[in-house]
Amino acid sequence: MATQSIEQSAAFLAGANVAKEDLGGGIARQILGHGPDLMVVRVAFEAGSVGAVHAHPHSQSTYVESGRFEVVIDGETRVLGAGDGFYVAPHLDHGAVCLEAGVLIDTFSPAREDFLGGEG
Repeated sequence: MATQSIEQSAAFLAGANVAKEDLGGGIARQILGHGPDLMVVRVAFEAGSVGAVHAHPHSQSTYVESGRFEVVIDGETRVLGAGDGFYVAPHLDHGAVCLEAGVLIDTFSPAREDFLGGEG
């Protein structure tokens, strides 16, 4: 993964001006800031939306801004709500089902090149 090729975002970003990428299935994301070593992403889910189980080489820490989610990490499942969070170590399988419409704030280290259109 060549994180050196990632340029940093602007120092200040107004969420209302940041493009929302429709991922389909009731999920949309906004990249709210990044540099080569860190990325913050806001992911909005409609009720019933599924973040399919997947794995990646990045460390991920997520804050549940709103809603309720059934989250699975490495085979363990918990229901989380607003104010809760979770951590996913690199290469662990994880995913989420949105039980009540809400928003997750994901942080990744290093930044997700694949979210920026690069390889990752």
